[in-house]
Amino acid sequence: MGQLFTLACPVPLPATERVLLGHGSGGRLSADLLRDVFFKAFRSPILAQLEDQATLDVGGARLAFTTDSFVVKPLFFRGGNIGSLSVHGTVNDLAMGGAQPLYLSAGFIIEEGFEFTALRAITEAMGEAARCAGVDIVTGDTKVVEKGSGDGVFINTTGIGLVPPGLNLSAANARPGDHILLSGTLGDHGITILSEREGIGFDSLLESDSAALHTLVRDMLAVSMRIRCFRDPTRGGLASTLNEIAGRSGVGMTLSEVDIPVREEVRGACEMLGLDPLYVANEGKLVAIVPPEDSEAVLEAMLCHPLGANSARIGVVTEAHPGMVVIRTTFGTSRIVDMLAGDQLPRIC
Repeated sequence: MGQLFTLACPVPLPATERVLLGHGSGGRLSADLLRDVFFKAFRSPILAQLEDQATLDVGGARLAFTTDSFVVKPLFFRGGNIGSLSVHGTVNDLAMGGAQPLYLSAGFIIEEGFEFTALRAITEAMGEAARCAGVDIVTGDTKVVEKGSGDGVFINTTGIGLVPPGLNLSAANARPGDHILLSGTLGDHGITILSEREGIGFDSLLESDSAALHTLVRDMLAVSMRIRCFRDPTRGGLASTLNEIAGRSGVGMTLSEVDIPVREEVRGACEMLGLDPLYVANEGKLVAIVPPEDSEAVLEAMLCHPLGANSARIGVVTEAHPGMVVIRTTFGTSRIVDMLAGDQLPRIC
């Protein structure tokens, strides 16, 4: 029998006065942290919109502005490393607001003793990912902390992009009757990170789906500017993302399990480990809420794009059960897809 391993459980006791791993999960604990600490201190109507980016009117232009930090473990994984991931993640946050990404900043916190060979590989991957995405890294910062005070390297990136005029994307825009479109298979990134972290092997090498999605968004918007919203289901996976949209819009959502694409390797790993693919992180997929009259054309545009070859219509927005997501299972039953308190797989981005 192979080596046993344990999954860290980020779900805490109900009452605590300390930050726990689950507070960074993207689930209910993250929402509690934002509401109880940050929103009380940083009062801003733009921040209160809870979008992946802030859209700002500056000198007649609409700018998208976002920041993100990356603490993935391990630093190197099949399909990328923390450097390329940091570019893709920030570009995607801009893209989910419909923006054309323009510029990035890069902040590094490096642990004393970290090898220059690894640091060069990370920065080279980061530079290549930026060039492929058509963005420039134009400013940054570097700090070094004592050995034992970090975990190799952490990266913070900030991005600026340009939003087209007349575009109004928001998680509060979903309406009953809208279709839910997904750009590909779920859980590739999260299961890749878990397999490398814990030494689990697969017959076929699963890779992270880490990719910049702005060109896919561009092609979808070329078909319809009436798309309600985009989201990339990263921490907390598809389930948390759809719960956020349902809550913001005050609508319900009904998914069809048979229509949700999941690779057999991912499905098998989740069954073995007691995980649910709906909650596993992705770094190169998006979900879109689209008016029904535009759904077919938008889906066709997704299928024609290299990053949308496995796209599917996975559900509908409904008036029933507002604020809740329900899935029709392959057995013909229905179950509630709730937002978890914490994350099944911490430190996946």
